[in-house]
Amino acid sequence: MTTDQPIPWLTLAGLAAAAVATVAIGIYGVRLARTTSDFLVASRSVGPRWNAAAISGEYLSAASFLGVAGLIAKYGADALWYPIGFTAGYLGLLLFVAAPLRRSGAYTVPDFAEFRLGSARVRTLAMIVVAVVCALYLVPQFQGAGLTLNILLGVPSWVGAAVVGVIVIANVVGGGMRSVTFVQAFQYWLKLTAVAIPGLVLSVYFLADSHELGALAPPTVDEQTTVDITTDVVVQVSAPVTVGGSGTIDGVENSEDVTLAPGEHHLGEGTSMILEAGSPVPVVAGAPADNSDWITPGWGFGGGHPTYQVYSLIIATFLGTLGLPHVLVRFYTNPDGRAARLTSLAVVGLLGVFYLFPTLLGVFARLYVPQLLITGTSDAAVLLLPGSVFSGWGGQLLAALVAAGAIAAFLSTSSGLLVSIAGVLSTDVLRGRVRDFRIAATLAGVVPLALSLAVTSLDLSRTVGLVFAVAASTLCPLLVLGIWWRGLTAAGAGAGMTAGGLVAGTAAAVVVVGGVPDDIAAGWPAAMVAYPAAVSVPLAFATMVLVSKMTKRQIPADLSRIFTRMHAPERLGVGSDRERELRSP
Repeated sequence: MTTDQPIPWLTLAGLAAAAVATVAIGIYGVRLARTTSDFLVASRSVGPRWNAAAISGEYLSAASFLGVAGLIAKYGADALWYPIGFTAGYLGLLLFVAAPLRRSGAYTVPDFAEFRLGSARVRTLAMIVVAVVCALYLVPQFQGAGLTLNILLGVPSWVGAAVVGVIVIANVVGGGMRSVTFVQAFQYWLKLTAVAIPGLVLSVYFLADSHELGALAPPTVDEQTTVDITTDVVVQVSAPVTVGGSGTIDGVENSEDVTLAPGEHHLGEGTSMILEAGSPVPVVAGAPADNSDWITPGWGFGGGHPTYQVYSLIIATFLGTLGLPHVLVRFYTNPDGRAARLTSLAVVGLLGVFYLFPTLLGVFARLYVPQLLITGTSDAAVLLLPGSVFSGWGGQLLAALVAAGAIAAFLSTSSGLLVSIAGVLSTDVLRGRVRDFRIAATLAGVVPLALSLAVTSLDLSRTVGLVFAVAASTLCPLLVLGIWWRGLTAAGAGAGMTAGGLVAGTAAAVVVVGGVPDDIAAGWPAAMVAYPAAVSVPLAFATMVLVSKMTKRQIPADLSRIFTRMHAPERLGVGSDRERELRSP
């Protein structure tokens, strides 16, 4: 949207309604939050249905709401592994983590580390990892909020990030986990509605339309379309295409029609490209250029090693879910282990239903707004799709609904992440009182907000995929081996988290500053840095096992009691909650 376009009042109303509802429900939750246990784990009183909706609302971030559809529009069949991995990770939680973790009585991941291994040092290391993972996850949420409000309202990107940041900090500071639970449960149903209705309406439109999904040709525009290039980008074309407009193409200033030959072309920032009706659309380099390739698995996500990319992504998303602190913290709110398992099962169903619709929207974006494939801003596909296909009030209403769902995605996930950071900082760095939680929440919200304005913005799902890789390489091995392997020692856990975290964290940092060129060592360094989980996760597990075997004298003397407490049913009365030592205010 440009500044000379009229304000989309319906979209503005949708955004405002979602924000006001979030604040109102949060205020209701504040009335019920009094104790430290309320702020950390909602006094462990959240039933499976409420908790499943709240977990789903928290888990379905900007990457799920906007990013999945954008990646499917750009990369096609292989991008389906994102929603599959995001959902399948909960099967791992259901089978291996949820119930034992709840029975441990811990109230944070660092608290579990100390309970299982009896080491204050490992607890501190786990606290640092939790804070880093959550902070890294918060950054793309704020960036996505800035992108969304910039596209929808034309305001500067920092405005969207600041608005979401202020609302999230206020809700968490006011009511902690008790308040956030109500907000996130509401936001799951809002997000589902916001993708389901446009998805179903566009499905009906597609069935009555003549577009062919898997044609042996690139996507085309239906009418004359002007595309503004806001950052340098390399595109590829599979058939000659003549474009108008002005700007820099392949290093040459042009103000007349130019024919792009098959191959790659560099478009400079500030270029305005005009495509006539029926013209094939260039796509970002590395993505499938023809629809027949796009619908066929095996193309990966750009680069020369698609099979490695896909398997590494599967490892990151499946195992990363087991190590996400803001997901794990919600299982502490269940009354017992059985409720935690029922919650996991319900979450799998809720996520499965939700991800049907971003997948559909990604396909429709390829057909109806292919010009986004030129700029690489495919995260905008869900936002722009309804208004591009339907004119008048119908399109505006659908666009307003999608906008409300998008802002809910940023708010819900950011709230959960902030609760997780505030929980570990208030109990491990401060004194664990309510006022400490509030101080920690404020600081933990401001720092990622500042980072979101300073660092480069990538595709939302790609950024989140890197965070999943860090979680899968650190907290996932700690939990899986800590719950199921009696031989894990404090030294082994510390060494494994350090090795996995350094490799995955360094890779993420390199990607943020620009990545590794594809022409080095046949592209393998670039592939491993962009998708590090296939290297960092096995390294973390192997290091934990090897160092634990070398330090087996450190195995806690009361290990049998610890394992009985994690794996015995609650009715035997062998467990107790660990947050009772915390006091308010």
